[in-house]
Amino acid sequence: MGSLSNALGALDPTSDRAVFRQIADQLREAINRGRFKEGAKLPSEAELVEHYGVSRMTVRNSFSILTGEGLVHAEHGKGVFVRTRPAVRRLASDRFARRHREQGKSAFLVEADAAGSQPQVDSLEVKEEKASQDVSTRLGSVRRVLARRRRYLLDGRPVEFAASYLPLDIARGTPIAEPDPGPGGIYARLEELGHRLDHFEEEIRARMPSPDEVRTLRLAPGVPVIHLVRTAYDTEGRAVEVCDTVMAADAYVLAYQLPAT
Repeated sequence: MGSLSNALGALDPTSDRAVFRQIADQLREAINRGRFKEGAKLPSEAELVEHYGVSRMTVRNSFSILTGEGLVHAEHGKGVFVRTRPAVRRLASDRFARRHREQGKSAFLVEADAAGSQPQVDSLEVKEEKASQDVSTRLGSVRRVLARRRRYLLDGRPVEFAASYLPLDIARGTPIAEPDPGPGGIYARLEELGHRLDHFEEEIRARMPSPDEVRTLRLAPGVPVIHLVRTAYDTEGRAVEVCDTVMAADAYVLAYQLPAT
């Protein structure tokens, strides 16, 4: 009880804030201050019932709030644990550097290596299809594209899924249309085909996931996604790929370096 008293405060009987919300506030603060570390087990229902002098249902309601915020997750028969924070630092200014492609590494492999994680790609689909209005506009009014869809995992955990769309006059009949495009990924193949990459444009927004996205990424309740759409341009100014990516927001830190001039 002593250690629990050190980590958590007491309820304020004069507050108009509901008791279960006060308990959630104190647990959240304790997590944010590092009193309960990532992966640590929170005090049990019985311990919190004794500490606060409340019912089990009150404690469960407090846990539900934190679960909905994506701060904790429950493991059946084991307890409630603090969720781990982002494992991958996504360096936007470096991940598509040509030196990585020349070393035979795709951007995802570079990030996985930096995080010390084991990368995996599954749910791969490659096919020709009609371009959506948005993709067509971004690629310069093309009608059909080669679509490459895949899911990315780190240490067995799904962290993102992406769909790349490329003009057929560039991709058809090339290694880009193969399930495994080879070392360095599709960007290395584009440059070998004479489309030397010049720059990328990215649009990023955060939102709550759809039910399909929850299933695909195995998201915990309350965890949002990062929706990123990237367009790659070659040195002639042509858009050569659009990549539509949905990322688990609790798996990434997006890091940028911006010039001040």
